[in-house]
Amino acid sequence: MPARKRFKTAWVFALIGATAFCLALGVTKARADSSASPAGSASPASAVSPSPDNGKAVLRVGWNQDIDSLNPFVGIALPSYTVYNLNYDFLVRYDAATLKPIPGLATSWSHSSDGKTWIFKLRRGVKWQDGEPFTAADVVFTYDYIIKNQLSNYTGYTQGITRVIALDDFTVKFTCAKPKATMLQMWVPIVPEHIWSRVSPKDGTAKFQNLPPVIGTGAFQVVKWKRGSFVLMKANPNFWGGRPKVDEVLFQVYTNGDTMASDLGAGLIQYASVTSAAFRSLKQDPSKTAALATSPSFDEVGFNCYSGPSDGHPALRDPAFRRALAWAIDTKTIAAIAYNGAAIPATGILPSGYYPKDLDYHWQPTAEQAYGYDPAKANELLDEAGYKDTNGDGIRDYKGKPIKLRLWAENEKPEYGMAGKLVTGYLRKVGLQITYQSMDYGAMNDGIYATKNGVLRPDYDMFIWGWSGDFDPGFLLSVLTTAQINGLSDSDWSNAEYDRLYNEQDTTLDPAKRLELVHQMQALIYQECPYIPMVYVQDREVHDSEHWTGWVRMPAGTGSVDNRWTYLNVRPKTAAVASKGASVGVLVAVVAVVVALALVGFWLVRRRSAKLEVD
Repeated sequence: MPARKRFKTAWVFALIGATAFCLALGVTKARADSSASPAGSASPASAVSPSPDNGKAVLRVGWNQDIDSLNPFVGIALPSYTVYNLNYDFLVRYDAATLKPIPGLATSWSHSSDGKTWIFKLRRGVKWQDGEPFTAADVVFTYDYIIKNQLSNYTGYTQGITRVIALDDFTVKFTCAKPKATMLQMWVPIVPEHIWSRVSPKDGTAKFQNLPPVIGTGAFQVVKWKRGSFVLMKANPNFWGGRPKVDEVLFQVYTNGDTMASDLGAGLIQYASVTSAAFRSLKQDPSKTAALATSPSFDEVGFNCYSGPSDGHPALRDPAFRRALAWAIDTKTIAAIAYNGAAIPATGILPSGYYPKDLDYHWQPTAEQAYGYDPAKANELLDEAGYKDTNGDGIRDYKGKPIKLRLWAENEKPEYGMAGKLVTGYLRKVGLQITYQSMDYGAMNDGIYATKNGVLRPDYDMFIWGWSGDFDPGFLLSVLTTAQINGLSDSDWSNAEYDRLYNEQDTTLDPAKRLELVHQMQALIYQECPYIPMVYVQDREVHDSEHWTGWVRMPAGTGSVDNRWTYLNVRPKTAAVASKGASVGVLVAVVAVVVALALVGFWLVRRRSAKLEVD
């Protein structure tokens, strides 16, 4: 998403000598009194101070993408879920090291022998951030709101739940049509009934924005959001899990990766996921920790497979056509060049090296099953499927017309742009006419989820994008189900056998048997190719470890520090560090100006603001 910045003009002073030193000491307060906020140009609100710190511990995090909505029933951008995860709570949370379920808003749970009935005991004394008490009625309302209105962001989790009732103020009973294997893996934010009951389901999935202050029970609360610039969250002093160690978290949005890396190096932000060049540079900084982090995510080439009304090319509906293209795309080169080695060539939609070894959901094709980069094989398969160049113009035909395909790549990550150019070249090499376009998030959404007269009519051919899931494979698997067409599905692929396997794994309580079903689903995706998974992404994370402590990797050893446990525990090592970012850049600038003005004999200063300003 686009980010903004603002240039700011300093005051003119008729002071010299000791007065200039006073200016250096007082500049932070002067800036804090301003109500200006970033706006305007294409760079982010880099370098400015949230106003005023007044000794507060403020953690600043750099983002290269904004949230798309504060409404948890609407948002799909990954940063949005970071915010939801902090502002709201789930019934169940997850251990940072092992990813195993632990108490959240529910302190304990049990289920019947057949797995169809679940009882959750709720935490007492919890309050919403507006002071209203949290009760079982809020849990019942949340699940009813999702289930009865089929809110696609969460129906992959709630599938099979037929009834939710409150047995008392702190006990909730879930009844399921079949055993529910994923009952402890539901990433469903519990929302306050006293607010959301006033929001119609139609508005709740459309125009209701849920503007700050956002009311949840979580460790932090969104108090300000300026689209394209920042999200400011304040610590919840009454959080049931104990007050966070910082007073505020400021998420700053950047459109320029170099600017973000520069701010990170200067100590103006404390954490960011950076480009390969910045990662190499910051890895040499002894005050920073730079590490590759695994995550439940993948990037893919996706196809418009919709068999209903569609403005996509009809050849893409043919699995044989898509399968041939899998032989034309060199994922090893894409991982090495587009991702500069910070990615692993993918074979499916569930990543390798992330899940526990005793329950590794990642599926790997055998040598006989595996595709490889082989343009000759791709050409052979395209010929066999009937997509030949019938007139010798170098372009393969479909029903006598040249096959012209649009390839889109989401433009927030430079890796997507490079991958898009590589894929364009690969597909042209096997006789397809490709028009490549780098597009912003909104424009891609508009095409992929296009409707006409209220009816889904996707208007795209192919795209390069990615998905990120959670600790259980259920969500990523759900995206490709028929039920998610006109919901989360971006390929609009439908396969009855896949749907059957999805439903079966969701109701299989035996972990080993469920694992087998999950592997079968990945094998079917591999064969049908609604996606050609390109890579499993490894985030290049950098954080300030010299001045800040409490960073937590999840899962232990290989995972990201960008998680709930970090935000609960991270803190400056000394009180002075909390406000360092707000003053150090300005102090240095003022001292330099004092020297310069002493030489030239006048006091006119123009400076660029150093950090995002928040009232």
